[in-house]
Amino acid sequence: MVKLNKIYTRTGDDGTTGLVDGSRTAKHSLRIAAIGKVDSANSALGLAAVALEGGEHADTIYRIQNDLFDLGADLATPGEDFAPSEMTLRIVQAQVDWLESQIDRINARLEPLRSFVLPGGTEAAARVHVARASAREAERAMTALAEREPANPAALAYINRLSDYLFVLARALNADGADDVKWVPGANR
Repeated sequence: MVKLNKIYTRTGDDGTTGLVDGSRTAKHSLRIAAIGKVDSANSALGLAAVALEGGEHADTIYRIQNDLFDLGADLATPGEDFAPSEMTLRIVQAQVDWLESQIDRINARLEPLRSFVLPGGTEAAARVHVARASAREAERAMTALAEREPANPAALAYINRLSDYLFVLARALNADGADDVKWVPGANR
């Protein structure tokens, strides 16, 4: 369990921050940038959950927010051993599988798309679209990190599935797609 008695430590005043293994890295490093983008996505999810005013979808988002803290811990643990242990918290395939099951459950009731969808519709759907775009930013930051340093394949899969989940959730919140705002190519030429 985490216990935070003091919020500031002054150890980061030199522009570095600590990682799980005790090492320090620049606050602008690819690893910390990825952690920051995951945090931004988590914050956007919190805003979306408020718009849902409780219920099944809000509960799912709260579970995902918890997973995103796991993901942040995973990213804060450098190395090539991606097996979880008592000392390391890693995203595991079961978390990816669960997210896929949520996508499939929601998508089963949606009409197939015949056009791209613009972010919007209901307020709740619009907020979910903002969270989806934020999740994509986190994914780009994580893949940039993965090009330079080892990254957990399950973590990369999880962040990729998250934006898919948020897309189908936004459609569900738009009256199962009936209130989606459709893209009309070249409509304003």
